[in-house]
Amino acid sequence: MDKRINNNGLMPIWLWATKPKLSEEGHFNKGTKAVCLTVEIPENKVLLSDFDAWHCVLNDGFCTISEEEDSLFDQGKLTITKEQSWERIFHLAKLRNSEMWNNGDQIVQGVTSVIQKEQILNIEYFIAN
Repeated sequence: MDKRINNNGLMPIWLWATKPKLSEEGHFNKGTKAVCLTVEIPENKVLLSDFDAWHCVLNDGFCTISEEEDSLFDQGKLTITKEQSWERIFHLAKLRNSEMWNNGDQIVQGVTSVIQKEQILNIEYFIAN
């Protein structure tokens, strides 16, 4: 994040590129009072990544783009490291067009370091189901 959007070391604020269905499970524990902000932030202040591919980083795994590459990595025959493969989570089009990641709608998440009051378009209060 520091390298890509110059956030001055601030902690990330997680965003969804598309508003999630707040009635679905998984966002908060049932009964939790929550707020959904709709914001408009300049592109150069948001770092977008693929939600599913992000789990490669979380699970300390290789972010492969093909079955063949996955096999070669397992055999130790690639020059790219696991950590270098993690850079792919930011290459949304490449992932969307790969055989490993083109299995449905791509879920795009983002991070930013600051949301200015002027960037808030809507505020929605809700209680999680």
